Amino acid sequence: MAKCAICEKGAHFGNNVSHSHRRSNKMWKSNVKSVKVKTENGAKKMYVCTSCLRSGNIERA
Repeated sequence: MAKCAICEKGAHFGNNVSHSHRRSNKMWKSNVKSVKVKTENGAKKMYVCTSCLRSGNIERA
């Protein structure tokens, strides 16, 4: 699973609990997109989460 290159947000793991309280494994995936980003060397493709995109931490190419 991809991680955000800015804040390093990734997948979270836990338990899915049913009504009868039986537990199974669950994975919450973060909303990570592959985006072209402006860097000092030019444009570079990297994985960025949508919360970093909306906050303006990076600038799209």
